[in-house]
Amino acid sequence: MTLTELRYIVAVARERHFGRAAQRCFVSQPTLSIAIKKLEDELGVTLFERGGPEVAVTEIGERIIEQAQRVLEEADAIKRLAGEHQNELVGPLKLGVIFTVGPYLLPKLIPALRILAPEMPLILEENYTARLAEMLKRGEVDAIIVADPFDEPGTVSWPLYEEPFVVATPKGHPWEKRTTIAASELSQESVLLLTQGNCFRDQVLQACSEMASRQAQGNAMAASLQGSSLNTIRHMVASGMGVTVMPVTSVGAADEALISVVPFNAPVPSRRVMLVTRKQFFRKKAIETLQQAVFRSRLEGVTMLEEASAAA
Repeated sequence: MTLTELRYIVAVARERHFGRAAQRCFVSQPTLSIAIKKLEDELGVTLFERGGPEVAVTEIGERIIEQAQRVLEEADAIKRLAGEHQNELVGPLKLGVIFTVGPYLLPKLIPALRILAPEMPLILEENYTARLAEMLKRGEVDAIIVADPFDEPGTVSWPLYEEPFVVATPKGHPWEKRTTIAASELSQESVLLLTQGNCFRDQVLQACSEMASRQAQGNAMAASLQGSSLNTIRHMVASGMGVTVMPVTSVGAADEALISVVPFNAPVPSRRVMLVTRKQFFRKKAIETLQQAVFRSRLEGVTMLEEASAAA
């Protein structure tokens, strides 16, 4: 068994295709296939189910590939230890961010990070929480920024900020002149939500229990009022299709001409945004610097959790 063979099986598991995995590893497909078959013979197990349009990983293969990923990371850590003077802030960092955070955090995070770590560019991936968790597990990203709750084995997290939710209404809506709105009042309105699979949708339904009950009853109008992104929903609200709930960072000065934004009554629904990485990820200084860059971003309307992080 060699590290090269382990890299090959991890690549096939990621690509679900021998040809693409070979390209990723800069070898010919026969070379990769022979090496994997040799490893399977040595282990006495089948790692991949072949023959379909997409390669499938067997049950034992999933466990072995997960261990292989850890072995490869530990091998990289050994290289880092051998060059102990190497700067962890040099070289790209692969960062995943959920859709409802990326467009609003990244424009402020990246300038701050350029000051703190000018030689550490970001390779970015925006996706759903479940997909980012899988990518983190497989080593396809080094760290992810997601919303609590997030509890995956083998990971460690750092709090970044607490973000309140606000209500967005069309111009001229009766709520426009209100100073605050109770979460329970949303059950009286047509509320636009993100499509299923987005964690922010779940957080809104959890915060507004009466609206969640109406959704569960299959209200046809409520079920149809969905958007694929916060920006899409913002424009649907502006057109008069209903109201919505948004994280405060997604609301900017440009929205004043389109929608009206009203705070919630206390207790205000909110979410906690976190930075998560694998426990064995060795570039600790890079993660600490990324966290500091978020704190320096000073997003409007949020409570930065720098003190809580320092205490932890």
